[in-house]
Amino acid sequence: MTERAVALSVLTVAVLLGGCRGGGAAIDYAAITGGDPRAGQIVVRARHCGACHDVPHVTGAHGVIGPPLVEFSRRSFIAGAVPNNPSNLVTWIRFPRTIEPATAMPTLGLDEREARDAAAFLYTLR
Repeated sequence: MTERAVALSVLTVAVLLGGCRGGGAAIDYAAITGGDPRAGQIVVRARHCGACHDVPHVTGAHGVIGPPLVEFSRRSFIAGAVPNNPSNLVTWIRFPRTIEPATAMPTLGLDEREARDAAAFLYTLR
């Protein structure tokens, strides 16, 4: 491995392990997703995600078709198929069948901004 690859690996592990701690510094969800958590909460409400999911902090969002989104940010995988990272989450939100062809998750027609905002909101669910 090159020195750069080793440094990148160490940084990646440090970031991942940092997420394992219960406390610590506040995470800048806008920076990691390119979205706005507050706008994302509005997107989740407006697109009726709570019809299928139980979503904390969204009034009336108590669906049972999809998995509950409680503590979403602590999950390792999205749809049991890909690592839970911002890029994969935005893809999942916009085009779920590209990740899991047999999913019941519908394509909601969200644009890139809406998906990034929704992702930022989901990552606040700790």
